[in-house]
Amino acid sequence: MSKKGWMWSTAAFALVSALCGALPAAAEKLEDQLVIATTGGLMGNTLAKYFYDPFNKAKNVEIVPVAIEVPDQWARAKAMQRTGKVEFDIVTATGPDLVGRTDMLEKIDCAKLPSVQKFGVSDACQPYGVARTTGGMLITYNTETFKDKAPKTWADFWDVKQFPGPRGLPDTGDSDWWVPVAALLADGVKADQLFPLDLGRAYKKLDEIRPNVGVWWKTGDQVQQIMRSREVVMAMSYSGRALAVVKEGVPVAMSWDQAIRDTGYMSVLKGAPDLNAAMAYLDFFYASSDAHVPFMRAVNYATASKSAIELLKPEERNLYATSPENYEKLVKPDFAWIGEHRNELRERWMAWLTR
Repeated sequence: MSKKGWMWSTAAFALVSALCGALPAAAEKLEDQLVIATTGGLMGNTLAKYFYDPFNKAKNVEIVPVAIEVPDQWARAKAMQRTGKVEFDIVTATGPDLVGRTDMLEKIDCAKLPSVQKFGVSDACQPYGVARTTGGMLITYNTETFKDKAPKTWADFWDVKQFPGPRGLPDTGDSDWWVPVAALLADGVKADQLFPLDLGRAYKKLDEIRPNVGVWWKTGDQVQQIMRSREVVMAMSYSGRALAVVKEGVPVAMSWDQAIRDTGYMSVLKGAPDLNAAMAYLDFFYASSDAHVPFMRAVNYATASKSAIELLKPEERNLYATSPENYEKLVKPDFAWIGEHRNELRERWMAWLTR
């Protein structure tokens, strides 16, 4: 049944029930369709294989995926909510979105998601989102260039005397806080003392590395390519992109020391027409540990399933953010502060980058 047809039939059912004086317990019944907005390509196809199709078979709910980049997703969601014609149920969110877009999102009662509580890491469920994939913005380096001693920390990344060669840094998405955070860590600020960010200190440190930045990369594909081509000897990279290059056999490695946590969340849009199905899917996502392992191997990012990570051998487990060894090393951002200062961060970044 189409979404339009379902909405008409539900309205008719509610009207008849009201006329009859009945109060049916229909709130627990799942809708027959669920619209999920997420990026397409590998991520979309792999989600369909390991989660969308099994959810449909288990719950008899058709998942309709919408392939869309995150900025476009939010623009469309705003338009939908403004007109009162919401089509998306589940959307893709970042950490700052969970703080800065609460007016657009349904609040989640984590206690009503038993599989997330049982199988997810301790912070997998947040008030406005459930973790889907977790990685880190980390140092990727060429192992042939650095045979004797490998760079591990952001101080090493900045040390062009001990570790000479061109660097790659991002100019995309959340670079306006990723890169200043790395600069402060390189300058000796402890991870638990980063926020509020001292932007003056951060940009003074960024002035030091700027002459050695060979590439300001724009996309995940580009950061992979500059590591393959040896256009840079080390780069700040998405961990999933770095792992993909490692699997190709390119002589590169990753350092999880001081990696900046990068989690993608599944959030429910306020006014979602299929609210019950959306909440059921969030819980279903964590119900099968066996599905998480091949999913993680395919997309090169960890889910927040602690049971799935335990199924991997130690040498493979350590390639992912949520392994116990790596998870405790991740730098956890203060998204409330980032959200409150988003315009300032962006303006400062653009002014420095374009001067």
